[in-house]
Amino acid sequence: MYRDILLPIDLTDPSSWHKALPVALSFCRSFGARLHVVTVVPDFGMAIVGQYFPESFEKQMIEETRKALHAFVSEHVPAEVPVQHVVAHGTVYQEILRKANEIGVDLIVIGSHRPELRDYLLGPNAARVVRHAEMSVLVVRE
Repeated sequence: MYRDILLPIDLTDPSSWHKALPVALSFCRSFGARLHVVTVVPDFGMAIVGQYFPESFEKQMIEETRKALHAFVSEHVPAEVPVQHVVAHGTVYQEILRKANEIGVDLIVIGSHRPELRDYLLGPNAARVVRHAEMSVLVVRE
């Protein structure tokens, strides 16, 4: 039923994957699917902010994130599950959706936290992914 499953994670926040990863792995095993683990390095936003960082800062940050993602996958994803590491750069929910469409995934498994007041006003990334995704999305509550 599913051939490619996308699991967005925040490497700095275990609640983003603590419950979602086992669900994604279970689906991968059940369907023989490939797991695509994506993490997003946020951009600076306004150019005025970027001028306060060294010129190579973003490139260095992306490379360090790539290494951290490989270490995460080595530690948490069993060797029998085929996996692709994806590091994106930009607005979190937009990059998750862009990568999901680019890869052509069948399912996005995303962790969600308990909503706070600011989430009702701004909307968390998981809610935006659910609203705008062209494929099925499974939200795993923390």
